[in-house]
Amino acid sequence: MLVFKTIDETRKFVSQARELDQTIGFVPTMGALHPGHLELMRRAKKENDLLVVSIFVNPIQFNNATDLKKYPRVLFKDLEMLKTIDCDAVFVPSVKEMYPEPINKTFDFGPLENVMEGAFRPGHFNGVAIVVEKLFEIVEPHKAYFGEKDFQQLAIIKSLVEMERIPVEIVPCAIVREKDGLAMSSRNVRLSPEERAMAPRIFKVLKEVAGKAGEMDPVLLQQWGMKQLQAEEAFDVEYFQIAEDATLQTIVNWQIGQGALAFVALKLGQVRLIDNIRINS
Repeated sequence: MLVFKTIDETRKFVSQARELDQTIGFVPTMGALHPGHLELMRRAKKENDLLVVSIFVNPIQFNNATDLKKYPRVLFKDLEMLKTIDCDAVFVPSVKEMYPEPINKTFDFGPLENVMEGAFRPGHFNGVAIVVEKLFEIVEPHKAYFGEKDFQQLAIIKSLVEMERIPVEIVPCAIVREKDGLAMSSRNVRLSPEERAMAPRIFKVLKEVAGKAGEMDPVLLQQWGMKQLQAEEAFDVEYFQIAEDATLQTIVNWQIGQGALAFVALKLGQVRLIDNIRINS
């Protein structure tokens, strides 16, 4: 496995691969890898000639300095995990390497960025778009793989690719869960044993909401889901929203053929968790 710290050596590697007509599957990460990440990578490895991974904790997508400081950084462990899946190359740049000059670029994703995560984390998606666009420019992947746990981020990246006409196929990948239903996340390691025991309640409520979609209209169902989560004293719920999958706007009436998901974000202790579930209305 090759480990690159600079943009130039990464570009040289992918340029040589493209000259040999090798396809590149790319998985961008912020490290603290877990089995959910590895599932993305195995799929990318299977569907392409080469697997390239990036590990970069992107400071400009954090609107909370404490959250950035506490984000897990375990590079040695990450590299050992990547070796087990035969990763071909990993790009591990410094902040200075990625952002040698001040960043002032802004994107407008319209309504997609004004709800849920966008409403609670101002500037977050602009930071995501800036780093993803730059990583795509460096790695030049044929396909890039993203988990559906960050469904709104996935929608933003699809919009970015369309807006900027970036020649890459975005491949959505299903949420990978622990045996008790908790969505895998790098943040889960920060949960105390008591909090970790409570966390699966999030997915349990989501499943209950999905099961009630045929019985209740979406507005009442959204209220019901919020109340179930708020009933848990350990949960500080930021939002619970039932939204259309393409626009991410709140659904007020079920419609035939409509794609819908229930989204949640909450804090459990000092850890912020998000999850979602598709609803067949």
